[in-house]
Amino acid sequence: MNIEKLKKLIGNIKKGKIDTIQALDALKTLPFEEMEFATLDTHRSLRQGFPEVILGQGKNHLQIVKIVKSMRAKKENILVTRVDEDKARSIKRAVPQTVYNKIARTLFIQSHPVKAIGKGTILVICAGTSDMPVAEEAAVTAESMGNKVEKLYDVGVAGIHRLFHKKEKIFAANVLIVVAGMEGALPSVVGGLVSRPVIAVPTSIGYGANLGGLTTLLAMLNSCAAGVTVVNIDNGFGAGYAASLINRD
Repeated sequence: MNIEKLKKLIGNIKKGKIDTIQALDALKTLPFEEMEFATLDTHRSLRQGFPEVILGQGKNHLQIVKIVKSMRAKKENILVTRVDEDKARSIKRAVPQTVYNKIARTLFIQSHPVKAIGKGTILVICAGTSDMPVAEEAAVTAESMGNKVEKLYDVGVAGIHRLFHKKEKIFAANVLIVVAGMEGALPSVVGGLVSRPVIAVPTSIGYGANLGGLTTLLAMLNSCAAGVTVVNIDNGFGAGYAASLINRD
């Protein structure tokens, strides 16, 4: 049940186009729908402006398909994260409208056009090509929530001139998501350049002492640049969602 659908329902009640019984039928899955393996939060788009996002990791394709079909029946746009290629193929056979981003490992099923709600551009910056899956997850999330997204990839501190070469794009962004692995220095550099919110995303990319991203996470949490906020390791989705909330009109 999204906001536009609820407004239409209320309007039809006022105009006498539907009776009380029909209205109750339309509202019977508000605020949640119970399945044998999940309890779908059908109220979330009313509360937060975007429907529940499905974490594909740990779910089989049949479970995901059932959730997707339920959400499509409610005219919701659907984002599924952390989906491998084999699972994506199975889901796409059941729901042909599915768009799969192989790098981000995301599925997006559009039930209605995405409404532009962002007041500016969200710029996703990543330090190295190996960090791209996390950066793409952030970008897909922000785009699916109605934002204009631009990308600036492979501009890490090992060759910082690559970043400065794109300074116009950096200064024009309203919110910046900065994704990095290894020692995680890039968000501090970007945070020292701009007067906009910077969301830092540590990745698990790096050699032994990187400790699966823990070193990167701690480095970002200890950033000396004001205005840098940090999400969890490899959490591109969380960064994209937070950036979208900041960027709303």
